[in-house]
Amino acid sequence: MSLFKARDWWSTVLGEKEEFDQGCLCLADVDNTGNGQGDGAQAEDLLLEVHLRDPILQVEVGKFVSGTEMLHLAVLHSRKLCVYSVSGSLGNVEHGTQYQIKLMYEHNLQRTACNMTYGSFGGVKGRDLICIQSMDGMLMVFEQESYAFGRFLPGSLLPGPLAYSSRTDSFITVSSCRQVESYKYQVLAFATDADKRQETEQQKLGSGKRLVVDWTLNIGEQALDICIVSFNQSASSVFVLGERNFFCLKDNGQIRFMKKLDCSPSCFLPYCSVSEGTINTLIGNHNNMLHVYQDVTLKWATQLPHIPVAVRVGCLHDLKGVIVTLSDDGHLQCSYLGTDPSLFQAPKVESRELNYDELDVELKELQKIIKDVNKSQGVWPMTEREDDLKVSAVVSPNFDSVSQSTDVEVGADLVPSVTVKVTLQNRVTLQKIRLSVYVQPPLVLTCDQFTFEFMAPEMTRTVGFSVYLKGSYLPSELEGNAVVSYSRPTGIPRVSQCKFRLPLKLICLPGQPSKTASHKLTIDTNKSPVSLLSLFPGFANQSEDDQVNVMGFRFLGGSRVTLLASKTSQRYRIQSEQFEDLWLITNELIIRLQEYFEKQGIKDFACSFSGSMPLQEYFELIDHHFELRINGEKLEELLSERAVQFRAIQRRLLTRFKDKTPAPLQHLDTLLDGTYKQVISLADAVEENQDNLFQSFTRLKSATHLVILLIGLWQKLSADQIAILEAAFLPLQQDTQELGWEETVDAAISHLLKTCLSKSSKEQALNLSSQLSIPKDTSRLKKHITLLCDRLAKGGRLCLSTDAAAPQTMVMPGGCATIPESDLEERSVEQDSTELFTNHKHLIVETPIAEVSPLQGVSE
Repeated sequence: MSLFKARDWWSTVLGEKEEFDQGCLCLADVDNTGNGQGDGAQAEDLLLEVHLRDPILQVEVGKFVSGTEMLHLAVLHSRKLCVYSVSGSLGNVEHGTQYQIKLMYEHNLQRTACNMTYGSFGGVKGRDLICIQSMDGMLMVFEQESYAFGRFLPGSLLPGPLAYSSRTDSFITVSSCRQVESYKYQVLAFATDADKRQETEQQKLGSGKRLVVDWTLNIGEQALDICIVSFNQSASSVFVLGERNFFCLKDNGQIRFMKKLDCSPSCFLPYCSVSEGTINTLIGNHNNMLHVYQDVTLKWATQLPHIPVAVRVGCLHDLKGVIVTLSDDGHLQCSYLGTDPSLFQAPKVESRELNYDELDVELKELQKIIKDVNKSQGVWPMTEREDDLKVSAVVSPNFDSVSQSTDVEVGADLVPSVTVKVTLQNRVTLQKIRLSVYVQPPLVLTCDQFTFEFMAPEMTRTVGFSVYLKGSYLPSELEGNAVVSYSRPTGIPRVSQCKFRLPLKLICLPGQPSKTASHKLTIDTNKSPVSLLSLFPGFANQSEDDQVNVMGFRFLGGSRVTLLASKTSQRYRIQSEQFEDLWLITNELIIRLQEYFEKQGIKDFACSFSGSMPLQEYFELIDHHFELRINGEKLEELLSERAVQFRAIQRRLLTRFKDKTPAPLQHLDTLLDGTYKQVISLADAVEENQDNLFQSFTRLKSATHLVILLIGLWQKLSADQIAILEAAFLPLQQDTQELGWEETVDAAISHLLKTCLSKSSKEQALNLSSQLSIPKDTSRLKKHITLLCDRLAKGGRLCLSTDAAAPQTMVMPGGCATIPESDLEERSVEQDSTELFTNHKHLIVETPIAEVSPLQGVSE
């Protein structure tokens, strides 16, 4: 980028640990000599340095002293305006001319100053007047040595940049309302005096003229600076530099053009262009760049050694077009836009003969390393990654002596809490360790985030937290997950995790068994039944003498589940009034049976399910969840309509109140009150529906876990196949209106039906839609779930194969129906669903297929 750097002609550093702003740079013939000299940085370049004791806000040069048209220096302090005369006298020593500064007059300000502008206000000849803007929005006009008047700008909150247009004789500023405002000098001069901020009695009685704005323009952003450019007597332009754009306006406030800036600007300066009818603008930004625009076209970009806060263009030492820039830390530089070429050439590298045999050996070694890395699917071996940090979690066997539960919504039951301790053991130095713990709602944690900045080698950290049930419904799982993210000494990020299982007694109490229930499941085993007291020792009910074969569970939310063990057969029955409540007890039963027989040394224990698949009960939960989603959409649309109506009524009322001769309200206030009540009630309804939807999604996840478990037991699916089902049926941790469970699961199941469960390669060629949207109803999803069970019942198997040599079709005994492409075909599948789950004497054939993408990338 050396070609586009600003060429340094002269530069220096001002002051020591001082701060500068856009008003601190002024380029003028302040000593009235008529020439500007400068040739390299010399000691005599500093003509004058005076300590003025007060902070300096702005400096300007103009005809500020009466009786002469000589240029004088005006210095604005926070509470004072000083005008100085700068003059030089020939010296007799090598330092040359000696310069002095003399105070001509000063004005003590009653208000804290912000900025100032000057010009021939009112069309006066041969002298300049000064206008100072205070921090509270008052314009104070000084006619050289005397104070003229002061006026408050209407509605002023914070002061903005201020400029004077001599052609229109008006002051232009940008208010805190983010709009450019123009005030005529004559209007300011004849308006009521502003000795006080409050309205005086004379103003209330109507004496004096009201200060009105000439024109306004809303630019929608705060302004950094304003500059008035007039290169001929016929027209002038108002340039406004905003935070993201710069604007060129006509005299009447109409936009001539505007330009959206790519970088945040810091200063600007419009100046004359060599092309007639155009204006050039220098814009500095916070990327140390200075851009040259001709109207809206970027003509040149040059790099500066600092961020400019003020920029000027002048003629120094007969060199025209010198760019003078000042940074906020005092770097003052005079530069020009040159293209001095860089004469540096890279030296030639000595050539050497290549040994191709050695290169071939090295290439083969590298290819072997790459091949080994691809096989291990990682740059580092798994053992090294595991040895970096070991994460373990221990759940306390007993409840907390004092329950940590707060703000629970369970009811009259005392909600217990259990402590979980997570231990981190590291082998090497680790940095930025962050531990995040997650449990399924409505289970909550007393603390779920832990941060450690540094862990030395061979260090052990243990953190503890409590878990308890907060809501009145059941979680979909009792499994928690602790995830640790950290950085190795080399800066490479890593993630480790461990899972822990919460006890069933955290959400469940012993209950009375029930002989009748609406929903029942029967699990078959290949071993003799085990006493339920041995499996669930903590749930024995003291009021029952015989609890060997029957046991009741009562969840903290109020629902009940009964577990029965057959005395004669190898079966267990789980029954409840709610279908989704069967999941936790069924899963807990299978886990405890497996642990029981493992302790006995029996390894061939297996469970199975031979009953009819409870799809109808599952579909009812799907319909209820989908109904809440549709209801939520309708409520949000209605709330949006009422909000629009509420804002429209507000605007009409505001217009009526602002009118000088207000008209009757015509019951608009009554309509506003009624609409407000509707908005509040609709917002409450939306919030209530969101809570119900969240609970419904949790219950749907519980039922989905149960269906996946039953399908795995029914078809004796492997762990990999069950993982595929879980990825298809449980793709979301949270359910939203934008991406819901129904459309996501439907897309995943459709992908399975058109790939590994397809009948022919023609079905595999069918493409899925790339966009997911909420369906009209759940009929398509329910038919696809039914068809999935049908394909599995007829021998289909789930797999995700990327082997290109795998066969493209799979053989299914008894034949598999193709994916329904019409309502007639879907109805035929629905009619056959009654006999799908009664005949289980079929041959299972597992055949992989080729080119199946992961379920996570499926969309419809």
